[in-house]
Amino acid sequence: MSSTSESFGVAAGPQQAEGWRKDAKIVTLISVVHFVSHVHIMLLPPIFGQVREAFGVSYIDIALALTAFNVASALLQTPAGFLVDRVGPRAMLTGGLLVGAGAIAVAALVPGYWAFIIAYALLGVANTVYHPADYSILSHTIDGKRIGKAFSIHTFAGYAGSGVTPAFVIACAAIWDWHGAFLAAAILSFAAAILLVVAGHVLPKAIRKTVASEAKEAGHKVGLDLLLSAPILRNLFFFLCLAMANGGIQTYTVVSQKALYGTSASIANVALSGFLLMSALGVLLGGIIADRTPHHERVAAIGFACTSTMAILMGWVALPGIVLVLVMSIGGLLNGMIQPSRDMMVRAVTPPGSFGKVFGFVTTGFNLGGMIAPLTYGWLMDHGQPRMIYAIVVVFILLALVTAVTRHKPQASTAWTR
Repeated sequence: MSSTSESFGVAAGPQQAEGWRKDAKIVTLISVVHFVSHVHIMLLPPIFGQVREAFGVSYIDIALALTAFNVASALLQTPAGFLVDRVGPRAMLTGGLLVGAGAIAVAALVPGYWAFIIAYALLGVANTVYHPADYSILSHTIDGKRIGKAFSIHTFAGYAGSGVTPAFVIACAAIWDWHGAFLAAAILSFAAAILLVVAGHVLPKAIRKTVASEAKEAGHKVGLDLLLSAPILRNLFFFLCLAMANGGIQTYTVVSQKALYGTSASIANVALSGFLLMSALGVLLGGIIADRTPHHERVAAIGFACTSTMAILMGWVALPGIVLVLVMSIGGLLNGMIQPSRDMMVRAVTPPGSFGKVFGFVTTGFNLGGMIAPLTYGWLMDHGQPRMIYAIVVVFILLALVTAVTRHKPQASTAWTR
């Protein structure tokens, strides 16, 4: 791709303007898909209590749905990454959206607790395609001078999806109960799949195989040797820590704050939405920072220090409603600022032609954390220990901080820079 301007908003000539427009279309489509995928992820937490009561089961029983989702994703996301690099990301994304729509519809319409669990496992299968396909498309098609901003817009869309979902789900559930909320999400997923079919011609159907072979000839590890290398495994652990920390905040804020301080569900949901929406804004800020500094670990350290402070306040201080919303919103802003630097740290150690498999593998850390976190935190809630949720969150935030600041920093000139 030819050299282009430094930002998404400036183009110096016709060729550069065309490159910017194509980049903008690609980022827009991928961001829509990422938005929908996060609606899927956040669909259950806002109505956790309603679904639990509908089935007459415990918190840990309903948490099993999230565990099934993450087990399926963890087992199949790396194979999905290999498929993305081999057969192409466009078809994988479209298929994932359609399977996701079907799974959510099954969860809403087929009666029975175990049908619900199986549907969530199928939703986890659909979830496997998003990270490897999205990051493969962005890394191969977006100009290197804009890649930090592209990552940030993509991540912003995911956080925006998470941020609006609590209000969306609660509103739909108030009108049609939780079944209607799930069906609305299924329709949204189907509509996104249709959008990819109609407007997805700008997306690559398949990544050129010569890219991977050129990387191998240049001496880069490929395949399992690459995935099991120390830098990639370090990033896998980093993503696991993020999942364990965010799983406590995103899934159990509402019920834990009520158990600790009697905070109403409406206020806690507003605070949670503030965290998620401000995280989305923080991602945009982080994208600008990521394109301007190679010191991504410093950005992560600042964000982690602030989010750990937020978790400590939530767990050990009875915050008035407005203060809780403010604290979680500030924590969300700084939590979001970390995310583009997180993606740039992965990209820095990934050779050309391997973005699908590497991002598919390291983001499996989200799924591994998602398998452990719901059951761990659900067990703590069932045994009257909501404060321990925040203690564990702080521990994993600090582990992520250490992992980031002690990483080996690659040379400035890398195989993928263009």
